[in-house]
Amino acid sequence: MLRKTGLMLALLLSTGLFAYTPQQNITLQPIASTANTAAEILIQKVRNHLDGMKAKTTISPKALEMGINGFLKLSAKGSVSPDKPLTIIDFSLPSSQKRLWTVDPITGKILHHTYVAHGRNSGGLMAKKFSNTHSSYMSSLGFYRTAETYSGKHGYSLRLDGIEKGVNDQARQRAIVIHGAEYANPEFIKKYGRLGRSLGCPALPMNQYKAIIDSIKEDGCLFIYAPPLITPRQAPYLTRT
Repeated sequence: MLRKTGLMLALLLSTGLFAYTPQQNITLQPIASTANTAAEILIQKVRNHLDGMKAKTTISPKALEMGINGFLKLSAKGSVSPDKPLTIIDFSLPSSQKRLWTVDPITGKILHHTYVAHGRNSGGLMAKKFSNTHSSYMSSLGFYRTAETYSGKHGYSLRLDGIEKGVNDQARQRAIVIHGAEYANPEFIKKYGRLGRSLGCPALPMNQYKAIIDSIKEDGCLFIYAPPLITPRQAPYLTRT
């Protein structure tokens, strides 16, 4: 019986109907792509730093995941610099909480964590409405490339180029920039229970905006997130492709 079985196995091997190689077992389990592995590693690094900060507010897991995955895709295309910090604004949080993070893309270290204002017509305490149109006075979501700095009516400011067509690609024409504002300071929250609002710009506290602009300017990546339930037609942005 054993002899017959051996003869049958030899016949199958010789005809190619059954093939076995020692490496076959290695490939039975799917192997994660390099991009996914890089994203998972960076996400874990950021989470470790966030845990060490023990901040009162923390970033939404979805905002972090989408921000890092999108950043890695854009940097691989050469759309943003892989060496510049990634900035994530999480509009699932109210303006009374710190909801901007800048992340070192190598170490995962949190370089800045602060308040940021949203557009006047996007909402009061919470940003709930978003637009890509002129004179809407709303914030726009999605991925941006940070561009050049200039001095304007708000002083030292940073221009932004929206990367996502139909979502934020009118940012430069709308003059959506990063700048400092008195209404983005924590003292404003103590008085009114929320930050003041811009005309659509992500405005920052006066004592931090210059340092943040200098660290993220020129080919950096900015991601502005809001929960998909608020903006189902505009999510999940770049990670969808």
